[in-house]
Amino acid sequence: MADKYMNRWEPFRDMLSLRADMDRLFSSLFGGLREEREGFWAPIVDIEEDNENITVKAEIPGMKKDDIKVSVKGNMLTITGERKQESETKEKTFHRVERSYGKFSRMITLPTDVEADKVKASYKDGILNITLPKPEAIKPKHIDVEIK
Repeated sequence: MADKYMNRWEPFRDMLSLRADMDRLFSSLFGGLREEREGFWAPIVDIEEDNENITVKAEIPGMKKDDIKVSVKGNMLTITGERKQESETKEKTFHRVERSYGKFSRMITLPTDVEADKVKASYKDGILNITLPKPEAIKPKHIDVEIK
């Protein structure tokens, strides 16, 4: 008899409730999540480092190179641009639009200063590849040890 009054434990219901609470928290703190802000998105990036360079690769498919701007100041890299959305016409009806469109700005703090005047950027197959050379002063130096 007691079984009909017991609630069955559903862990996923609790996780969804927690997510809803976190969404409300971020919404109140930051004015909404990224997905809720129309026209806002940011490309995802990979950042690599070796002895000579810092390399940043950003996924920005479907754009022209002229619509992407890269700037460096000190140890701050900024990538900005805008991906324009196709407009609906009488000949087409969109049933689903899941890709992000609009302006973006991605500011990345680099692990060290770089030589801004030697930065190179290329864009191919939707990937923006930025090579940021390290200054000579911070590059590791090989020192031969003399044996006496």
